[in-house]
Amino acid sequence: MNAPLPIVETVSLPHGSYQVLLGPGLLDSLGAACRRACAAMEVALVSDETVDSLHGAAAAAALEGAGMRVVHIVVPAGEASKSMEMAERCCREMTRGGLGRNSLVVALGGGVVGDLAGFVAAIHYRGVPYVQVPTTIVAQVDSSVGGKTGVNLAEGKNLVGAFHQPKLVLADSDLLATLPDREFREGFAEVIKHAAIRDPEMLDAVVALDPQARHDLAPLMARNVAIKARIVEADTEERSGLRALLNFGHTIGHGIEAEAGYGGMLHGEAISLGLRAALDLSVRHAGLSLGFAERVMRALRHFVLPTTLGPDFSTEGILKRLALDKKFESGAIRFVLLRAPGDAFVSSDLSVEQIAGAIERLRADMD
Repeated sequence: MNAPLPIVETVSLPHGSYQVLLGPGLLDSLGAACRRACAAMEVALVSDETVDSLHGAAAAAALEGAGMRVVHIVVPAGEASKSMEMAERCCREMTRGGLGRNSLVVALGGGVVGDLAGFVAAIHYRGVPYVQVPTTIVAQVDSSVGGKTGVNLAEGKNLVGAFHQPKLVLADSDLLATLPDREFREGFAEVIKHAAIRDPEMLDAVVALDPQARHDLAPLMARNVAIKARIVEADTEERSGLRALLNFGHTIGHGIEAEAGYGGMLHGEAISLGLRAALDLSVRHAGLSLGFAERVMRALRHFVLPTTLGPDFSTEGILKRLALDKKFESGAIRFVLLRAPGDAFVSSDLSVEQIAGAIERLRADMD
C-alpha cells in the first residue's frame, strides 16, 4: 500500500519560501526532497549519537540514493552540544570533508541538533543552505521552523546565533515512535504554548490524546506548524514584536533551564514551569481568567510535565539568568502575557519583584 501523501505547509517569506512536509514514512524520500529544494550534491549530515544510531543509516542511504555525497558528522547527545566549540568542530569536519560553498547541511535530530546544524550552515563559508529533519515533538512543532539558529553560552541559552531559514523541513511522524517517554512528553509544552497564544480549542485535542500513543500525530503537528509559520511570516526576524509572542512561558523557563545546567532539565520541562509562572502573572496583571489558566495547567498535567519548582533552584539565581537573556532590554524584561485565550501581548511593565513572586509561587504544589 502506498504511503499517504504528506501534509504540506508553506512558509512564505520575502526572500524565499520553503515547505514543511509532515507525515509518516517521509525519511525514505529525504534525498529526492533535498534535490528538489536545493542544487547541492554534497551534504553534511549532522546528527547526535542517539538519533544517528536509530536513523542515521536510513537518512544517509536516502541521500546517497539520490546521488549525493554524504559527510557524516555525529555530535554527543544533549544540550551541551549547542556550543561554539561544537559549531567549530562541525565546520572543521565539513572543511576536511571537502564541503565548500556549494554544499548542503542536513540536520537530523531534535532542537539541539537543528539549532546547532542551522548555525553551522549560517556561518560555514558565510552561509550554505540547510534542511531540517526534526525527530522530536519540540523540533517538529517549533524549533525546525522559522530560521532561528544558535548556540548557548555559559551565561544563557541561545545568546549566539543567526537567522538562517531552511530550504525545507521534512518531519517524519514515524520517527516520534522511537522517543523515550520523557522526551516525547516534554515536547507537548510547546504544543500547549501554541494553543494558549493562538488556538485555545487545541487544548481539547491535547487533553483527548493518549499520552502513550505515538501514531496519527501529523495533523496535530501540522496545526502547530501553521501557527508558527503565520507568526514567522509576519515577523521574520523578530522586529515588530509579534514573533516574541512565541516566547510565552520562555522567559522564566529559559532561566530555570540555564540554572539547572544544560542537560539537567529537558527544555519542555523547564518551559512547563515557565508557562505556569506566565499564567500566574497573566491572571494577576493582565486580566486572564483563572478558568483558562487551569485549562492550560490541566493540559500540562495530562502529559506529566512538571509544575512545581524544586528546592535546588534559587529565585536569585533564576533572576540573574533573566538579566542576561535577550528579552531583557534597557533594564526592563519584555514578558509575554495573556489577556484572554489566544490573546497574547508583550509587556514591559512587570517589575523584578513581581517576576520574583511568580518564581516563588512555583514552589507551592498545585491545588
